[in-house]
Amino acid sequence: MARRDARKWHDFTGMTRLLLLVSSVLLQRGALGQRVKVEPEVLSYPGQTVNLRCAFTDAVGIQLTMVTWIYEPKEGERINIAVYHPHFEANYPESPLKTRVSFTPSPPNLSSPSIQITDVRMSDEGKYICEYATYPSGNEQGITYLVMLAKPQNSALAVPVEAGTKRVVVARCQSTNGRPVAQINWVTTANGNATTKTEAGADNTKSIVSEYRLIPTAADNGKDISCVVTHRTQVKPESIPLKLAVQYAPQVTIVGYDNNWYVGRTNVVLTCMATGNPVPLSVAWKTMSGEMPDTVQIKENQLKVLKVDEAVNTTFVCEVKNRIGTGRDQVTALVREPSVNPSNAGVVAGAVIGSLLALLLVAALIAVLVTRSRRQQQGYRANGGTDMKTRIFGGGKKASKNGTSGGAVTAGIGGGNNNGPIYVYNESASHQGLGEKNNHHQPLTMGGRPEVVTTTPSAQDILLSNELDDAERRKFDELEEDERYDHFSGGGPILQLRPPHDQDDMIGDYMDDDMESQRDGSVISRTAVYV
Repeated sequence: MARRDARKWHDFTGMTRLLLLVSSVLLQRGALGQRVKVEPEVLSYPGQTVNLRCAFTDAVGIQLTMVTWIYEPKEGERINIAVYHPHFEANYPESPLKTRVSFTPSPPNLSSPSIQITDVRMSDEGKYICEYATYPSGNEQGITYLVMLAKPQNSALAVPVEAGTKRVVVARCQSTNGRPVAQINWVTTANGNATTKTEAGADNTKSIVSEYRLIPTAADNGKDISCVVTHRTQVKPESIPLKLAVQYAPQVTIVGYDNNWYVGRTNVVLTCMATGNPVPLSVAWKTMSGEMPDTVQIKENQLKVLKVDEAVNTTFVCEVKNRIGTGRDQVTALVREPSVNPSNAGVVAGAVIGSLLALLLVAALIAVLVTRSRRQQQGYRANGGTDMKTRIFGGGKKASKNGTSGGAVTAGIGGGNNNGPIYVYNESASHQGLGEKNNHHQPLTMGGRPEVVTTTPSAQDILLSNELDDAERRKFDELEEDERYDHFSGGGPILQLRPPHDQDDMIGDYMDDDMESQRDGSVISRTAVYV
């Protein structure tokens, strides 16, 4: 048992020593490797000259014996391309870079043995190792990666297609002869997807091609789509804008019909609007009945109806053609009876009302003028002289027994006769007594009281009253308005009488025969004229 435990302990201590030795070697190599300073990566383009720098730092206690540059391609074996020993000249073994590689500066030194490669090619890309031979540390190295870049040529185009039901390529974008290979993305609102493939290019470059596919429709025509190329040689991604080109048959729409075509309406227009790719070549108007109305004029895509009538009560059709196909649209015109415009009705009503008001105004004016003319004529007829006036008494008025009423003497007691005569007297002498100026007044006695009875004029007096001359009429016109009309109230008839000075000679001849007694006790004239 003790032997077995001892054996295990011996194995454990041996393994521990081995691990410590390996760790020390690795640490030593790591520390030594860090003393060879190189650039981790160098970028270059074909045809340029590239410098690969190398230096050994902290060489205290270390003897630098020789330096060697080794080229290791991505695919292939290592190749020595440059060797320098202080006791010998620089040597450049056979390699693809033999005539294009050299130490710099020249002659080189072990502390900084950098190299220069001219006319760099894409095939020169790979791993370059700067390796020192030292004593007593052995070999130490640093690694630089040479990355060859090639700026690609980018291009994109839209592929013209016809609208259909199959998924097709509508745009193509490519980035050729680039290193490393480029990346392509698409930016668009179209509903499609992209496919990408990579191809080998010239001089170890790469090319990439991307195609955008969708099921094309007329709505996709003209949509924006951009190809975005990203590459290491570009400061920022390059965007190439495009517009999709989808060809389709014309899409036609007729505009202008407002569903208000009434008989007599003029100059209504229908316009045939069409879109298509390629551009439509022809536009044709026709009717479903086959005959175009006489009042219709057609000019390109417009159909104009000069005057709406029953003949245009039909269906109009517009057909448009292009290389892809034919599109059409139609509209049915319904001719209506003319409707009254509310604004016109208001104008007509206003005109009628205005006309009626004007007629009423004219009629009122005519009535006033006629009434005034009649009153003036009545006043002329009643004028018995320069200072004579006609007094009119209504049939219902009663005069007093002892005097006059309205400036005239009444005949009869009680005044029951509604057809009272018109009496003429001399107004200028009215204050001196009725009997003095008028011989027609005769004193009578009735019931013990004196009464005055006025005799009425004869028919001859009435007829002679029309012989008034013009001077007397003009004088009557000069009277004031209240004096001309205040006594013509229309209460009794108008009687034209002879002037008083002519009555004296005639009254005695027919007084007895002319007067007639009434039942109420009054006396009236037989020849009196009543109006």
